[in-house]
Amino acid sequence: MKRFLEPGTPTAVGSLPYDDVETAITETLRLHPELPAAPQLPRLRHREGMLAQVAAGMSGVTVADDGWSLDVDRRRLGTGDVDTDLDEDAFGSTLRFLRAAADGAGARFGSGAVKVQVAGPVTLGLALLAAGARPTKAFALAGAVVRGRVKALVRASHAALPGAPVVVVLDEPGLTAFPAPGFPLGAEDTIDLLSSALAAAGHDHVMAGVHCCGPTDWRLVLHAGPDLVSMPVDATVGKDASGLAAFLDRGGWVAWGAVPTDRPIGEREDLHWRRLNGLWADLSRNGCDPTRLRMQSLVTPACGLANHRPQQVASIYGLVRRLAERVQDQAIAARMSAGA
Repeated sequence: MKRFLEPGTPTAVGSLPYDDVETAITETLRLHPELPAAPQLPRLRHREGMLAQVAAGMSGVTVADDGWSLDVDRRRLGTGDVDTDLDEDAFGSTLRFLRAAADGAGARFGSGAVKVQVAGPVTLGLALLAAGARPTKAFALAGAVVRGRVKALVRASHAALPGAPVVVVLDEPGLTAFPAPGFPLGAEDTIDLLSSALAAAGHDHVMAGVHCCGPTDWRLVLHAGPDLVSMPVDATVGKDASGLAAFLDRGGWVAWGAVPTDRPIGEREDLHWRRLNGLWADLSRNGCDPTRLRMQSLVTPACGLANHRPQQVASIYGLVRRLAERVQDQAIAARMSAGA
């Protein structure tokens, strides 16, 4: 598996609460330069909302001003070619970020790796279905659109930063609905949909991953073949420990959402560190290699920060960094122990 990350690398998940792209980029490159993540700024423009962004330019789809609701005209849905370009409004902050990263490459971050993100095909398909699309059309079209967006993101990243490593992540909050009654996809169809979207990122210098902001059946995600999974620490992955163990054994990485984004977090990292270590202990008891858990870990907030105040961003990423440093210390100790 591709290896360009270091244990305990801090990075971001999804949206930020800024309404100015230059501020967002400056803060991103300052707060987690090791793996800076392209900001999504729904407060700046509603087309940068997660669903609005991925659906931009789809024939027969109208995005509401809130950036979350879609309206579908069945007669026009999917009648044109799937647009594989990145809409300048919807992906404006991402494209500007890539240019800024190129301007500062080598001076501001070590490996030159960047992280980009887009809504995944399950989430887009569910949104199209809720807006009135037929199930077969909704998910087939969602898969085609997301594959196009993933390829376009990889192209744009490599055009701005030739040869630089890229982490591309599918944002899949829709997976939290699996396997609730009435979920419109079976397990195999869900795996196939994710797998084809991940495969669209295929490149020697690209890692493809899946982020889900809550509990789901992680076995589905792991069977889809990601290089990385991104999950909150309290996402109940413990019951899927055997699958996670196999994933780690083949070189997979986990981005642990170790700082909650849905409740007060305090100013000290100790509580969050105990939660992460408690989960690792449970996973180790159930078959995961404790060394791999540390050596193949990134640290992030649990989800995006669009609903937070701009003043909170630095505090949250301060906690992320201090947790990341603790992971790095344990990874170094694990390396030394293995060497001995």
